Amino acid sequence: MLPSRSVWGFIQREKTNMCHRSSQQVARFLKSSDSTVMTSPLSSFSLSKSLSGLSAARRGLIQRKMSENGVTVRRSKVLTIDTMNATVKKVEYAVRGPIVQRAVQIEKELKEGAKKPFTEVIKANIGDAHAMGQQPITFFRQVLALCSYPELLNDNNFPEDAKNRARRILQGCGGKSIGAYSASQGIECIRQDVASYIERRDGGVPCDPDNVYLSTGASDGIVTMLKLLVAGEGRSRTGIMISIPQYPLYSAALAELDAVQVNYYLNEEKCWSLDISELQRSLEAARKHCNPRALCIINPGNPTGQVQSRQCIEDVIRFAAKERLFLMADEVYQDNVYADGCQFHSFKKVLFEMGPEYSDTVELASFHSTSKCYMGECGFRGGYMEVINMDPEVKAQLTKLVSVRLCPPVPGQALMDLVVNPPQPGEPSHGAFMKERNAVLSALAEKAKLTEQILNTVPGITCNPVQGAMYSFPCITLPERAIQEAKEKGQAPDMLYCMKLLEETGICLVPGSGFGQRDGTYHFRMTILPPTDKLKILLSKLKEFHQKFTKQYS
Repeated sequence: MLPSRSVWGFIQREKTNMCHRSSQQVARFLKSSDSTVMTSPLSSFSLSKSLSGLSAARRGLIQRKMSENGVTVRRSKVLTIDTMNATVKKVEYAVRGPIVQRAVQIEKELKEGAKKPFTEVIKANIGDAHAMGQQPITFFRQVLALCSYPELLNDNNFPEDAKNRARRILQGCGGKSIGAYSASQGIECIRQDVASYIERRDGGVPCDPDNVYLSTGASDGIVTMLKLLVAGEGRSRTGIMISIPQYPLYSAALAELDAVQVNYYLNEEKCWSLDISELQRSLEAARKHCNPRALCIINPGNPTGQVQSRQCIEDVIRFAAKERLFLMADEVYQDNVYADGCQFHSFKKVLFEMGPEYSDTVELASFHSTSKCYMGECGFRGGYMEVINMDPEVKAQLTKLVSVRLCPPVPGQALMDLVVNPPQPGEPSHGAFMKERNAVLSALAEKAKLTEQILNTVPGITCNPVQGAMYSFPCITLPERAIQEAKEKGQAPDMLYCMKLLEETGICLVPGSGFGQRDGTYHFRMTILPPTDKLKILLSKLKEFHQKFTKQYS
């Protein structure tokens, strides 16, 4: 029931006069007023809004007396779209945005028997290898099974090297169980193995296990570092330089932290290369309204698939040193390099090979993950970050910050240990491990080339070589009528394109606008992860759709 108009009038007079009536006076008023409470057009929202101007004591008094007189007051929500954290509303994550949500709906419709021009949804929107059919590495799953159920250590079906790895990991766990919390920085023996891996990878450059932090995937480490970096207000507010196109984790995290996103554009005409002159332009423009403090690099690139040359990395390090920028190197695709003449160079290795002028001063955080490369173990959420030249007092704050979350998932830590410490030559599992690893990477290299070749046969689509990572990011030419229709619908033109592609073919891609792109250009990102036969079907359907779309809107 809603309050009668006489009760409502009393509330309004209370607001206007703020008079010092006693509770007895209020009670007498309510008692003498129309006790048959009629349905009123006055909404509970209006009532709550009206009461909001009174003191807490008077609000409580009125609400109690209204309750005594049979008036039901519906309490408004504490947390509403207007009262929630405003920065969260700015967060966008295109990889799981409207296109993907619609794809999930279509899958349900197909299961319920709906007739479509296709029989399945092909999700090429996200780098989730196992969801696309890639099989897990046998050795990794054997060790994880042993760690999860140690009774299997007595089973002769498991190779001895897998058992030895499991025993070592369990020895580092509280109660010898991966169900126990670990140290917040990660299990010590695993951090030691990560440090040894980094030293081998970087040709003997030393790595201190105390500089290694295990994380919940690389994303967790990246967001943690951004939290440390973001500070200030107004023109002193932290700016973070990110590449455009970018992986939406960065823009989403910066929005949530209310930091300033500072865009620098990769050069599409030069295979998405990074130009120092563009970094300089971006930095100088940003310094007029914020305080740029960090430079983020994704190498190999996501969504663009480029692999940075060693010379480029040296130039970036010199730039960061000159401009006093903290470097963040996202290197989660470091095993995914396919193109002839390309090679992965870690930022840390190049930094130390440039000598003490840089290796003793440039601050660097680098990140790796179990989710990509040949592993594709996204669901275990394993990762690490290594910090270089971090101020000791800041490092103490970093350790405190990660301790708030207690620890990364211990099964993910165990998997990270296997990635950095796989079967070695002479061990029982080495041959099978190398065969599986190489098969995955060879198939990805074949699909990278296939994707580039087929897309470049389509008039109106231009695709750079997929040098590394797991994605292509082709440029699409859209007819003016399609662009105009998208604007009328309040959509980005490549969103219109990708949504129509989904509805007509069942192919789920992500529009380039979700990653950022130069004005007037349009793209989409697609993974190269589907099995080769399914990828060929996808590319054939995409080619047919683009030609039809172009004709329809020309």
